[in-house]
Amino acid sequence: MRTIGLEEHFVTPGLAAYGAGSASIAQPRAWAAASRLLLDLTEERLPAMDAAGLDLQVLSLNSPGLQAEPDPAVAVREAAAVNDLLASVIADHPTRFSGFAALPLQDPRAAAEELERAVTQLGLRGALVNAHTQGRYLDDRALRVVWERAAGLDVPLYLHPANGVDTPHVLSGHPEMAGPMWSWGPDTASHVLRLIFGGVFDDFPDAKLLVGHMGEGLPYVLWRLDSRWAFHDHHGIELARGNPSEYLRHNLYITTSGVFDAPPLLCALLALGADHILFGTDYPFEDMATATRFLRTAPISEADRRKIAGENAEALLRL
Repeated sequence: MRTIGLEEHFVTPGLAAYGAGSASIAQPRAWAAASRLLLDLTEERLPAMDAAGLDLQVLSLNSPGLQAEPDPAVAVREAAAVNDLLASVIADHPTRFSGFAALPLQDPRAAAEELERAVTQLGLRGALVNAHTQGRYLDDRALRVVWERAAGLDVPLYLHPANGVDTPHVLSGHPEMAGPMWSWGPDTASHVLRLIFGGVFDDFPDAKLLVGHMGEGLPYVLWRLDSRWAFHDHHGIELARGNPSEYLRHNLYITTSGVFDAPPLLCALLALGADHILFGTDYPFEDMATATRFLRTAPISEADRRKIAGENAEALLRL
């Protein structure tokens, strides 16, 4: 059973400073260990993959990535450099690594051009976006050019969390709830819903969106979303497919990254179907061996296990 991980992070020394804000979220010792592993692409990573039985990692730039850069020209330059570096690592280890491009979304047209270059010239398999870009979300009309290019290339965009533009008042006095412990999940789920209600998937019906962490809670709420959409004032928004769940079942693909627990997996299987679930570890923030052991022992059919482990990734990313 070939096992492919789709949320496998790295960072370069030059881009590591963008993630400095995450240091306040983690315990110091844990952050120091993760920071060391993010900078390592082969020396510790490959032995850990071998020990865990992880055949291939689809590498992506760690949060917040290039989205934290305020200068569009700098973002364009750094995106090209990091994508070139990623392609060189993949070329050196073609059976162990693939990759998602980083995009300079500060300049939407340049981002679309970089996506095409990364896919057609560098062999990358789509792009990963770390939440918002200077407060701009992926439903922004200016970013339709990126969605158009992704749809034309038939590659997915992977939406990954990062710190929000601001801190919701409900978290006031509770900084322990900010970040991946809690707030990133609702933030990312809301971002996905913005894409639906913002018309992205009506404009590009077969666009493919990947989301980690077992779907950021979305598989649990399909019925509720449809029920309340029938009740709520639509504020001038109408969906071509009628209900929000139709988009989540068609356009959304999720990974198991960072959630190695049977109940949410079984819910996701019932809600979205086995063809829309892929494997991920969230390395180095989660342990590879824990992730692969969960996959091997989850109470699911062997056919579904093979799909989640690698078959769906092979089909979606043409690996």
